[in-house]
Amino acid sequence: MKTDILAFGAHPDDVELGCGGTIAKMVSEGKKCVVVDLTRGELGTRGTDETRNAEAADAAKILGLSARENLGMKDGFLVNSEEYQMRIVKMIRKYRPEIVLANAIDDRHPDHAKGAKLVSDACFLSGLRKIETVLDGDNQEVWRPKHVFHYIQWKDIKPEFVIDISEHLNTKLEACMAYKTQFYDPTSKEPETPITTKDFYESLTYRAQDLGRLSGVTYAEGFTSEKLISLKNFDGIVW
Repeated sequence: MKTDILAFGAHPDDVELGCGGTIAKMVSEGKKCVVVDLTRGELGTRGTDETRNAEAADAAKILGLSARENLGMKDGFLVNSEEYQMRIVKMIRKYRPEIVLANAIDDRHPDHAKGAKLVSDACFLSGLRKIETVLDGDNQEVWRPKHVFHYIQWKDIKPEFVIDISEHLNTKLEACMAYKTQFYDPTSKEPETPITTKDFYESLTYRAQDLGRLSGVTYAEGFTSEKLISLKNFDGIVW
């Protein structure tokens, strides 16, 4: 499947929280978007593997993803190993994206920064012809994405650019709240965590609103880039 955007998350819900609005916007414009979760989030305080899988499937429908996969890596213990790199290389070569979105380069959860580096390295390795991979019995062709961008998560990292998600914030919020066991629920009897509070839920809106304020739109999501971005012209810039 040739895709436009392949988004990776260390855990199910990372993509929704970090760039769900951007994904929803791209899908609305006819782009093919796929999400690959590295782990099942099995160490999460709330929920189980089964509930996380079901929630991820619900979120995928809300966002309109073309596909979603889980690589079953070990939650809490991501390592930048050859084994894990090659699992990701196979996904990059399978979906052949122009753009890869990955976890924040630095964050509260150690898996996020580890996942960011792991995906970044795999994007480079995926373009090396002497690395041969086989998926479902077929030899894969090499592929290297044109861009690797990192979304922003818990920490307040200064973005290098933002995407206007003014028309898609509600879809982002709906996709996030598909993870019913993970976020704000005043009726839940399970232990509270930093992401289950009402304040965290509200932060999804006010952080997007603040980036929108700074960039001249209503709501926005921020990203950092691994390389300098060049524009052919000024079309598409919000003045």
